[in-house]
Amino acid sequence: MLASYVLLFAWTIVVLLPLYWMVVTSFKLPVQVATGPFYIPFVDFQPSLHAWQYILVGDLANDTRRNFINTLVVATISTTLAMALGSAAAYGLTRFHYHPKVGMILCFVGCVAVAVVLTLLGLPALFSILIAIALFVILLQTIGKRFKRSLGNNDIAFWLVSQRILPPVAVVIPIYIIFQQIGMLDTWPALIITYVAANLPIVVWLMRDYFSTIPIELEECAAIDGASRYRTFLSIVLPLAVPGFVATFLFVLVFAWNEYLFALFLTNANAQTLPVSIAAQNATRGPQWWYMSVLVLIMILPVIFMAILLERYMAKGLLVGAVKG
Repeated sequence: MLASYVLLFAWTIVVLLPLYWMVVTSFKLPVQVATGPFYIPFVDFQPSLHAWQYILVGDLANDTRRNFINTLVVATISTTLAMALGSAAAYGLTRFHYHPKVGMILCFVGCVAVAVVLTLLGLPALFSILIAIALFVILLQTIGKRFKRSLGNNDIAFWLVSQRILPPVAVVIPIYIIFQQIGMLDTWPALIITYVAANLPIVVWLMRDYFSTIPIELEECAAIDGASRYRTFLSIVLPLAVPGFVATFLFVLVFAWNEYLFALFLTNANAQTLPVSIAAQNATRGPQWWYMSVLVLIMILPVIFMAILLERYMAKGLLVGAVKG
């Protein structure tokens, strides 16, 4: 038992040492960083607020404030939308049985491709969408009916999750071109739409497993008592799924908060997020670790505090499916 505590304590030190080093570095002067290493404040060196003043009230104050607000707004809104859409899809996949025809799916994919191509060729986006909808209706009544094979819930869930396997670098250029053509580069909606699409599979994957652990008999009893499907979902399923919601929300929030590649391509100055800002500062000013430490702390502390506040929900949410079956 003692050996276990010793190993856990040693591992805790290993995990927390980078965070401690970053905090200590943020209170050092440039000369102290260059001539160190110094480990203990007030013993090895005299702490200074030079870096914090430069970032928060100095030359970078406006940029830091704007980038932090951009990160907060984009990450929060995109995570909320991804949770709403993904949870609804996950609940549907666990409680309803779907049998979409392969022909209908192929027609839809083809019409989406037509709409994208027409938009890239210079047609207005709304006009391209209307053409694609009309073409979809025509194809669905003709070619779509020739395909008799249908898919099931597991096929739909696998397709949704497989979208996360696709590396972002493979789609970032087409996404950039689409937003460029419709004039949405360097805006919050561009990042929000992209983050929702990128993180939706994670929400479906995690929440589907969690909803499957909630006994369906509870919903059947509510239905017998006259509760509608929406009332059952809001009054019974959602309260029971709070731990799963919290754990999934934090996962997705971290992914959106730390995302770099899409933000690098889709933003310039107005909607730039903290990860891109930190990388830009490092590229233009060199490795000024005292400033970088402050920026990184500003970036990670809100997520850490949120995880601490919601820790009691996360423990149960992260263990979903661990003893299943």
